[in-house]
Amino acid sequence: MPVYEYRCDACGHECERLQRITAEPLRLCPMCDAEALGRLISATSFRLVGGGWFAPSSSGGPRGEQEGDCGE
Repeated sequence: MPVYEYRCDACGHECERLQRITAEPLRLCPMCDAEALGRLISATSFRLVGGGWFAPSSSGGPRGEQEGDCGE
């Protein structure tokens, strides 16, 4: 389940909540009880880096060891 970040437009309080993707966004601020919470968009921590994250058979390139950024 993803972690969603929220900010209250009324008081500026920020909070995080672990929620299902299908769950309705939160609206009620836990600090001021205003219905002013809005979901924030933040950077993800998921990254695909280097040349070895794909299956060698799907790349169409040579098979075998691939040079990566581990430096052996």
